[in-house]
Amino acid sequence: MKYDDDNKSIANANMETKIIIDEDEEKDLRKRVIQLAMPSLVELLLGTLFGMVDMVMVGRVNKESLAAVGITNQPTMLALAVFQALNVGSTALVARFMGTDDNESASSVVKQTLILTVILGTIVSILGYIFAGNVINFMGAKPDVFPLAVQYLKIISLGGIFISTSMGIAAALRGAGDTVTPMRYNLISNLINVGLNYILIYGKLGFPAMGVAGAAIATTVSRFVAMIMAVLAIYHPDSLLSLSKRKGIFLDYDIIKRILKIGIPSGVEQFVLRLGQVEFARTVAGLGTTVFAAHQVALNVFGLSFSPSQAFGMAATTLVGQSLGAGRPDMAEKYGLETRRMGMYVAVAIASTFFFFGRQIASIYTNDPQVILLAMGCLKIIAIMQPMQSTQFILAGALRGAGDTRGPLFATVIGIWGIRVMLAKVFIKMGFGLTGAWAAQACDQVFRSIFIYLRYNSGRWKRLRV
Repeated sequence: MKYDDDNKSIANANMETKIIIDEDEEKDLRKRVIQLAMPSLVELLLGTLFGMVDMVMVGRVNKESLAAVGITNQPTMLALAVFQALNVGSTALVARFMGTDDNESASSVVKQTLILTVILGTIVSILGYIFAGNVINFMGAKPDVFPLAVQYLKIISLGGIFISTSMGIAAALRGAGDTVTPMRYNLISNLINVGLNYILIYGKLGFPAMGVAGAAIATTVSRFVAMIMAVLAIYHPDSLLSLSKRKGIFLDYDIIKRILKIGIPSGVEQFVLRLGQVEFARTVAGLGTTVFAAHQVALNVFGLSFSPSQAFGMAATTLVGQSLGAGRPDMAEKYGLETRRMGMYVAVAIASTFFFFGRQIASIYTNDPQVILLAMGCLKIIAIMQPMQSTQFILAGALRGAGDTRGPLFATVIGIWGIRVMLAKVFIKMGFGLTGAWAAQACDQVFRSIFIYLRYNSGRWKRLRV
């Protein structure tokens, strides 16, 4: 990323004079953060809760089914990392264009994002289906888990194009400041997923009991519904980024280049992160099916703990991008700090719940006392790491809104591979088992939070040209 020399002196002058923001503007700032963050928070929390219900339903079949679904999560997320470059670049560019009231260019970004996600989503879906067995074998699945995991991965791979398209559209809408629409269609699709889970997993309403296969079919159908709703949203005449008048399918290489210029570091970051999580999961999987089932319970609950940070991070990306587009680096900085402060309150509240009610939460997933005990220990570690995790999620979102995607990339490469994966192997070898693996993850979060905080405080992101 390069600096804009023509505007550098102006940006520096703005930072030096520290434009005064009056009380009314401060209130508007908080209100804007809430308007953007709350729909995303509701979407992520409910999505995570529905995901927990999904795991609970599968876990009630047997622990092998629970482990089978869990072991596919990391490779699936690794595949979706391919689209992170498009999503982050799309959000940042749309935010900048909306900040300058250039809706036409913002819509062009959406069009290119949609075309690319359809092409790449189709490729990923085909490859996922063909190589499902190889992937599960690489993940180190035990013989009792292997066939179930392959079956599950093959079915959900067919829906890869569905989730990639809906995610891409959601990223663009959030850049425009519309967080309500993604919340709406994701909420509906999750409700459909849970309903179909009940019918297909357990064999209700005349359907046979399909177990893991039923869960996969339910997930794929719900993702298809989300995609249809997302596409209809951006083709609606009243949409902020309406494509109803933009006919034809063509590639705008200038827009694509700008999307990738911002997004590729973030895409690489997500790929490195997911690859590290795959290796982390493989390391834990070697401890046996019971331990891995407990690990999956903890991971599932873990998603709930970082949902608030993700939501405020999304808000920070949009608000920082729009503020810089409008020539207000002072407001961009204030938005970043305000989203961090508000997100921290929510994260700490959730962390307290995990710390004191870990047994009750783990018991929702399984009746196995050993799995519950192991998961409890992980939940306490998750609670302790919340302040660090919240800081790095939200301020990294602010940096991405400015176009600084390299900082989060560096932090992730060092944190996930140099700390989490390596320390997990060391701690497990020392006999600390699953607790040692999660302690390694906590060390990773401490490092990344410090790195991102210092990067944000440097202020260099205010002068980046996108």
